[in-house]
Amino acid sequence: MRTVYLDNNATTMVSREVLDEMLPFFHDRYGNPSSMHSFGGQVARELSDARHRIASLLGADPEEIIFTSCGTESDNTAIMSSLLVNPGKTHVVTSRVEHPAIKVLCEHLAQKGYRVTMVGVDSDGRLDMDEYEASLTPDTAVASIMWANNETGVVFPVEEAARLARERGIVFHTDAVQAVGKIPIGMKGSAVDMLSLSGHKLHAPKGIGVLYIRKGTKFSPFLIGGHQEKGRRGGTENVAGIVGLGKACELAAANMEKENTYVKALRDRLESGLLAAIPQSRVNGTRDERLPNTTNISFEFVEGESILLLMDQFGICASSGSACTSGSLQPSHVLRAMGVPYTMAHGSIRFSLSVYNTQEDIDLVIGELPQIIDKLRVLSPYWATQQGACTTV
Repeated sequence: MRTVYLDNNATTMVSREVLDEMLPFFHDRYGNPSSMHSFGGQVARELSDARHRIASLLGADPEEIIFTSCGTESDNTAIMSSLLVNPGKTHVVTSRVEHPAIKVLCEHLAQKGYRVTMVGVDSDGRLDMDEYEASLTPDTAVASIMWANNETGVVFPVEEAARLARERGIVFHTDAVQAVGKIPIGMKGSAVDMLSLSGHKLHAPKGIGVLYIRKGTKFSPFLIGGHQEKGRRGGTENVAGIVGLGKACELAAANMEKENTYVKALRDRLESGLLAAIPQSRVNGTRDERLPNTTNISFEFVEGESILLLMDQFGICASSGSACTSGSLQPSHVLRAMGVPYTMAHGSIRFSLSVYNTQEDIDLVIGELPQIIDKLRVLSPYWATQQGACTTV
């Protein structure tokens, strides 16, 4: 049985081109880039080349790139640094639909005595910009708003949010983990101070991330140790991962048009096919400003976990929300913030595609999922009650 992988917002396959560039650094070119000898110096040059490739995708300068272990480390570093360099300010602004890397950290900070404002979204998942602007105060140390939501794909007006923060002298950070490589991002002339990305979301390996820090932004390191990353992040660099991420960013730039045409067309076909075949289903999130690869669909009166288990029997991989919150019996915090009805939120499935998906993948899902939903609804007492109510005279 072949695998139909539609869970690319959780993680992606390491592309063959990326793997090929990484392999020499595990065995043949294993030198430490901080070493004085030429064997290590050769590796340092490869690291520098990767930094330039990543900066190119972001429209940034290479010296604004700091390598981290993952998106979560980048997010935590940005928030904690902002608080440390602004010791007189104790307020953090974020949104109610952030990834757990931001959401849980902010909840932790609230327990430690910081004041945290979580800005709401509307029923289409769009950020309430009036509430956001009103939440920015002289006591605000940092505002952190994601570039694109990992569950719905909704893209937020990050540049406007960053501008409003800059006008008030507030540091602005964005978790762009889902956006990088899928939609154009340009840091030159941007008001964004810090940006996080993660390699395993764009066909690089797990265990490598980046924190972009705009020149002139005050910064306090999260990991303190050696002189690596110009003293901004201690620890010997994950050279193989960095080289792989550099290649992945180069490929992402080359595939940007395909992402927004071919992948988007596959997503739209999957979405329209399922909505037409399955009654009482709906798309969660605006259909306009969203990532080209993501759709989040709710099927009323069924459990998302049951849908995933039955799809798995056909080799179909998807998600009921963020991979970092899997195992929770509660509906997605993102869908709750959007006011999605409970009977819909529990039956939500996120499909997230990549350039490696095919028309045959989409055909399989459209062919099998309606039968899965029918089977589960027959077993649902809520569905039986709803059908009875509809047929009662």
